[in-house]
Amino acid sequence: MSAHPLRIGLFGIGLDAYWPQFAGLKERLEGYLARVAVKLARPGAEIVNVGLVDTPDRAYAAGRELRRADVDIIFLHVTTYALSSTVLPVVQRAKVPVIVLNLAPAPAIDYATFNALADRIAMTSDWLAHCSACPVPEIANVFKRAGVKFHQVTGVLDNDPACWREVDAWVEAARVAAGMFGNRLGLMGHYYGGMLDIQSDVTLQCATFGTHIEHLEVDELASLRRSVTSAEMQARLHEFQTTFDVQSDCAAEDLAAAARTSVALDRLVAEHRLGSLAYFYKGTGVSENEDAIASIILGTSLLTGRSIPVAGEYEIKNAQAMKIMDLLGVGGSFTEYYAMDFSDDIVLMGHDGPGHIAIAQGKIKVRPLKVYHGKVGRGISVEMTVRHGPVTLLSVIEAGGRLALLCAEAESVLGPILEIGNTNSRYRFACGAREFVNRWNSHGPAHHCAVGVGHVADKITKLGSLLGMDAIRVC
Repeated sequence: MSAHPLRIGLFGIGLDAYWPQFAGLKERLEGYLARVAVKLARPGAEIVNVGLVDTPDRAYAAGRELRRADVDIIFLHVTTYALSSTVLPVVQRAKVPVIVLNLAPAPAIDYATFNALADRIAMTSDWLAHCSACPVPEIANVFKRAGVKFHQVTGVLDNDPACWREVDAWVEAARVAAGMFGNRLGLMGHYYGGMLDIQSDVTLQCATFGTHIEHLEVDELASLRRSVTSAEMQARLHEFQTTFDVQSDCAAEDLAAAARTSVALDRLVAEHRLGSLAYFYKGTGVSENEDAIASIILGTSLLTGRSIPVAGEYEIKNAQAMKIMDLLGVGGSFTEYYAMDFSDDIVLMGHDGPGHIAIAQGKIKVRPLKVYHGKVGRGISVEMTVRHGPVTLLSVIEAGGRLALLCAEAESVLGPILEIGNTNSRYRFACGAREFVNRWNSHGPAHHCAVGVGHVADKITKLGSLLGMDAIRVC
């Protein structure tokens, strides 16, 4: 898996002509910048703070520092008026998305205290410490003309939750982009024949997300199954009993086969350092391969729950969507339309194959199936409902030689589900079931998508901006 950490570049701006004129102003602004650095800091992120940039020479040097540090995103804290010539070289050199922080040090200037200052120099100094909004149009103009990608957050340095929620969303989006870059996606088998919608341009996936594709053979999985010891199999069977609600009618031989495949899958993932996987294989004519694929569901569910999402039917685009959702910390389970309930104004959605353990409502049931519908084989499968409460759907769509992100927010609600040994849930949309379906379908997604818990459309939209992708929210 990718070990690329999130590196956040940070710099403030000022004008060197001010420092000899206004004693203490530079130090005051540096204090603001230090407070921003503290607010940006979080586990798993490295802050590369190159300080206050106040001259063109310092700008070029700061740009080289940020480039050497290989930052993923830059936060430009506009502390006071500064010349655009001291800003442009920094971001030109680093060549990553820029978030302009237009943050006032207080909700408002204390006018009475300010106007009571007897010293006009002190008054001007205090004003300059509050004029973060002043140079933003100049910076925006130059960035636009120079083709520099930027976004703005406007608010107050302290005690402004809405402002800092937006900043946090940009950081999380940058974390996902960094996590997708270099993620090793394994592709095992081949497409489900006839599903033209799920086929994808793998080079485009690599170019857009920075994904590394690792092509795998089902034969390797089958071979690894042969070396699984009895002790390893027994340990995995114990894990199944602890993790899942294994139904009493599941045959011992089917559970044993699933345990053997699960251990082999873990070895396959470790050998190829996979961060995600998409697979499908008929297995026709090679019994070992067929047995491996028919017994794969519990193992792939465990992997998905451990942040190595697995998409069936060789759905590469959806493996990417699932990985994005998992990097956002909200899950990312494989799903598609199951049916519409017009009486209750909901859409039933689910899928056969793996489910995301971490976002299940209660313990996942394991049920025996005499046939895998539309697929070769039989065995055991998982049945789960996504945790009740807010959810977000995400699809990576491909059209016109480009990828885009399609998302919708909904609620997973209580009610009857189809007890058929598959993942399935009831989703209610603010725009209504039929309107959601019409809007979603109008953008031409494949019939699969990923579902995660929580409402994260805002972060997905920001991820699209960072990656240069259209991000469409339908509900």
